Formats: sequence, C-alpha cells, structure tokens
Amino acid sequence: MNAASAPAVRSGTEAVAARFVEARLAGRALSAYPGPAPVDMAMAYATQDAAIAAWPDRIVGWKLGRIPAPLDVRFGAGRLAGPVFSRNVWRAGPEPTAFGAILGGFTAVEAEYVLEIAERPTVRPGSGEPWDAESVAPYVAAVHIGIEIAGSPFSGINDHGPAVTASDFGNNAGLILGGSIANWRERLDDLTCRMEIDGVEIGKGGARSIPGGPLDSLAFLLNLLETRGRRLDAGQLISTGAATGVHRMEIGQSAVADFGDDGRIACCAVPAVGAVT
Repeated sequence: MNAASAPAVRSGTEAVAARFVEARLAGRALSAYPGPAPVDMAMAYATQDAAIAAWPDRIVGWKLGRIPAPLDVRFGAGRLAGPVFSRNVWRAGPEPTAFGAILGGFTAVEAEYVLEIAERPTVRPGSGEPWDAESVAPYVAAVHIGIEIAGSPFSGINDHGPAVTASDFGNNAGLILGGSIANWRERLDDLTCRMEIDGVEIGKGGARSIPGGPLDSLAFLLNLLETRGRRLDAGQLISTGAATGVHRMEIGQSAVADFGDDGRIACCAVPAVGAVT
C-alpha cells in the first residue's frame, strides 16, 4: 500500500465497520458485504479495529478460528481472531441459554475449550522469539467448557475467505461459559466432546481437533495482538477454536454441547432485537 492510497483504505474500512456495527446493534441482516471486501488480513483487522472502537462495550476475551489449507498459505496465517464483548458472555446454567440470532444473517454454534487468563502475559519466551504453546501455558488459570456463538448480520460471512470473516468481529456473537475442567494440564490432549442440534448428533471432536491444541491457539493470539498493539488482561477468556466443527442454526433450534464427565451446555436461538446501548 502506498502513502497516497492509505487514507482511502482507512476510509473504506471505517465505512464497512460502521455498517456492520449499525446492523448488529439493530439486529438487522445485510444482504451483501457492506463495501469493498478486505484483500488481506491486515485490511481485515483494520476493519475489525474500527468496529471495536465504535462498539459500545468492552472486550473481555477473544475467539480463534481455523483458516484451512490452502487459504492459510495465501493469507499467511493458520488462524483468525475476533473480540468477545462483556454483554455477550453468558454463564451456562441448568436451563438452556437463549441467545439472539439475526434473521437472514449467519448463526452457528461451536463446542469450545475456553482458556481463562491468570495474569497479563509479559515475559516473552526469548528475545525476538514468538510465543508458543509451552511458553503461554503458565498464564492459563483454568480451562472451561464452552459454546461459541458464531454470528454476523451477513449470511455469507464464511463464504468469501478468512479476511471477510475476520473483518466482522471474526464472526463472533457471544460465548456461553461452562464449568472449569479438573486437572486440565494432565488431561488437555485427551478431552473430547460432541454437539447435538434438536437432539441429533452433528459433530464429534475434542482438543486434538484444534490444530496444535488450545494452547497453540493462545500462542497465535498473543503473537497477533502484539502486531496490533493490543494485549491480554487477567481474567480474559480465550475461545480456542471449534472442537466439533461450525454448526449452522436457525431461530427456534436448540443445541447441546456434551463434554462427557466435564459437563454439558444447552442453548437455543431466539430472534435478535436491537441492542440497548
């Protein structure tokens, strides 16, 4: 990008971000991507950052999503990230958790392993070296079971490559947080789960389904946030990636993520309404 084109790109990303924010706040679908689509991850995260600045809530965590081959090579990353906001985190209870889905938009559920950060990671593994799964492990206070609510006003958010997906909060609409997993450090590699929608099993998987494992997701996030001038804080929640797949849902449907002895989380999709700001 040359200096002359930079203001135009910033203007374009800010306009797209504004359209996404307006649609999310209104609970209204977008029939098409609302402007020039990002051509790379830098442009995608510039759009995301503009939307974060305009969103009337604070970040309490991040979600990670996989970028499959060959797109991982083309876009220079194996994962993408998006923010999780405080008003879109729900504690799982005995009754299904209801979440808002935008009619005509994108809605999906993902069984996830969620890392709770113990303290702000500050000590890098070595001078100039990137974070890796081993170096991030001491910063994890707990691992929880969870369901990521994937959602966007644009129904085609996942159909046009990872840059488009990342640009709208990484296609995140919330996180349902379940209980913590006992002895997770010894058991992490062997954790398994399954997902049902309306009583029908639609996916099986576990921690091994996440490339490199959940801690590798955290390492990727830390490396990415450093390039964006952002940091993690103590208590933030990191949804590490879909363990059974990304499962589309419609308004009125119910889902259950079953983590075996570690618990179950039930949820249901209800019509989204305009947000209270």
